[in-house]
Amino acid sequence: MPLIRISLQKGTSQAHRAAIADGVYEALRETFNVPENDRFVTIHEHGDGDFIYDPTYMGIQRSDALVIIQATVSNTRAREQKQALYKRIVEKLTDKPGLRPEDIFINLVEVLPENWSFGHGVAQYVT
Repeated sequence: MPLIRISLQKGTSQAHRAAIADGVYEALRETFNVPENDRFVTIHEHGDGDFIYDPTYMGIQRSDALVIIQATVSNTRAREQKQALYKRIVEKLTDKPGLRPEDIFINLVEVLPENWSFGHGVAQYVT
């Protein structure tokens, strides 16, 4: 059950934002075996002065088209799956909506399965 947060600067179209959300979801389905309909995404647009980043950190030349993707996931995936996810997200988002690989920043936050409640105040992953 990934919880996806996408942050970018204001000024993109709804179609652009939807393509990012779709690409991330498809990559998760392909690499993390996320089930169909397990899709929870928030998109945050930031105005002037509210989206701060270093344009050259680690020798990567970022532009104002930077997209920051944070996925909160259960800590059940191997390193190889995580690396496959990063690669697949970049492949998908460079294809559609046409982002540059340098402008795709990905962060995984891993939590224990008991840290999820999908409703009713119940930790559904706890048996």
